[in-house]
Amino acid sequence: MRKLTISLVVIAALLGFGAPSAQAQDDVLAGISYSPYSLFGFGDLVRPGTTYNATMGGIGIGDRNVRYINIVNPAGVTARELKSFMVDFGLDNRNTLYQGNAATSISPTATGVLRSASNTFNMHHLVISLPISTKGAFKVGVMPYSVVNYDFEAQETSDELVSELGEITYTRTGRGGVYKAFLGAGVTLFNRLSLGADFNYYFGKIERHSNATFDTDVSFRAISSGWDDNVSCFGGKVGLQYSQPLTRALGAVIGVTYDFNTKLRGSQTRFAYAESTNGIDTVIFRNYSLENYRIPGEIGAGISLRYADQWMVGFDYTYSNWSNIDFGGYPGVDFTTGAAQSFRGGFELTPNRYDVRSGFGHFLRRITYRGGVYHERSYMHLNGSPVASTGLTLGFGIPVFRYYNSINFGIDMGQRGTLKNDLIRERYFLFTISFNLHDIWFIKPLYN
Repeated sequence: MRKLTISLVVIAALLGFGAPSAQAQDDVLAGISYSPYSLFGFGDLVRPGTTYNATMGGIGIGDRNVRYINIVNPAGVTARELKSFMVDFGLDNRNTLYQGNAATSISPTATGVLRSASNTFNMHHLVISLPISTKGAFKVGVMPYSVVNYDFEAQETSDELVSELGEITYTRTGRGGVYKAFLGAGVTLFNRLSLGADFNYYFGKIERHSNATFDTDVSFRAISSGWDDNVSCFGGKVGLQYSQPLTRALGAVIGVTYDFNTKLRGSQTRFAYAESTNGIDTVIFRNYSLENYRIPGEIGAGISLRYADQWMVGFDYTYSNWSNIDFGGYPGVDFTTGAAQSFRGGFELTPNRYDVRSGFGHFLRRITYRGGVYHERSYMHLNGSPVASTGLTLGFGIPVFRYYNSINFGIDMGQRGTLKNDLIRERYFLFTISFNLHDIWFIKPLYN
């Protein structure tokens, strides 16, 4: 009986996300930190764009601004002052509060709620843009595409296993993610039509590990299992923007983008080790080529209205179909993939950018104020329900020294998930800061 019980524990550990009992599966939520949703698929997808885009709900497909590098639409790189050199570097800090209904998430007989919190700090992006000619420019940069970051811990509650093996602690951790490096260029034709394309390189490593530690049984100490994904591939994105003057100071921009379907290359290593008083035994160690992982195509459209150098308002929509992406099974969890889409709206307002008078009140008039809202449905479907996010963004840009140099601050306040259908509710506060550096190159001095 003891050998059979131990065998069942080993098999459960090999499954990675399974547990020796249904009760232990439920108890996995007791130690939530970071993001439980990053357990699935590629993890949390990072919203594209710089702090400039993020503070306006994430819009950028139909926006053109000569003061910032627009990485949401490849065609946006052509919006610039002649001979201008720009660098944008950003950081973010995410604070999240988690809540789950104990009666459904932990055990049908449990009462009350579960709460937890996390705090993370990361580099968000680095982008450099240079002119090619009077009509074109290019950019190069790197930013995260997805993030995997979670920690689960639970205690075995099966009386049968506890009586046979003593107390058992289950831990599951996930780390890593996928980065995206990109090189893009754009050109403006007929003074109104801009075209652009990005060449993307996806790379990264995702580690998902599951451990069972025997706290009281000295003859059988621990079981470690999991898998590591190493991914790398090339992809592409194209974009278009058309500018239409409406009055002398008012103009409209319509933009569209398409991100190509990309198949990820790389390898997956699956392993399991059993540690006992006799040493460490390798139960399984296999290396596979990634066959089913891919990033589906995404289409986006956006429109904006801009009045001189004073205000702008815009709206974006994106859609991608993840239904045919197979990430493999997650034992004990009803996880599927589906269509992902987002709705975003935002604005920016500068009372008087050219107010040169001194005083705090005049300084406030030179600041650019931004805001936005968004609603997005993730590719993750749990228990038959899509995981959706809704949020409000606010921010401002402070001009620094000459030209278009600025420091931009933003906050994203939102909620992902719900307490219904056995899901986890995340309420998050994402603080962002970016440094936008601008200079003019290739200027000949008038005097030596």
